[in-house]
Amino acid sequence: MNKDQSLPWDHPRFKSWIAVARACQLMQSALARDLSPLDIKPPHLDILVNLFRFEGISQQELAHKLLVGRSNVSMTLPQLERRGLIERRGDKRDKRVLRLFLTKEGRRVTEEGMRIQTALINSILSATPIEECLAIGANMERVVAALQSEMGDDQGDG
Repeated sequence: MNKDQSLPWDHPRFKSWIAVARACQLMQSALARDLSPLDIKPPHLDILVNLFRFEGISQQELAHKLLVGRSNVSMTLPQLERRGLIERRGDKRDKRVLRLFLTKEGRRVTEEGMRIQTALINSILSATPIEECLAIGANMERVVAALQSEMGDDQGDG
């Protein structure tokens, strides 16, 4: 770079993006800390919450909602299954498809995890007016849409 060329961190959009990335990373760390008594990590909670919301979805549908590959989901599900939090059942119409369900214990852990996550979010954002929270959310949805368009991808609903 020559001396007349500005550096990336001098640009407002770059600074904003770094702030968002840092906030996300720190929130994930705080959530991991707060979830530790449940012996689950944020990616586990993401799976459990999706099964809570969309009971009986397939592994493929779950991967789509989580914006990850099926192999990522396939590696994590056995851990949750061994802990007795989820179960896989065959699809009655298509024997090749496995449907995912929370167990009674899985539902309890999910509800507690959601309570922990909500309390953390409320604590962190309590000084931020609701209008600003909604504006931040709307801006991030626009970023998501732009990224999905850039990638030629219509993933979402997660």
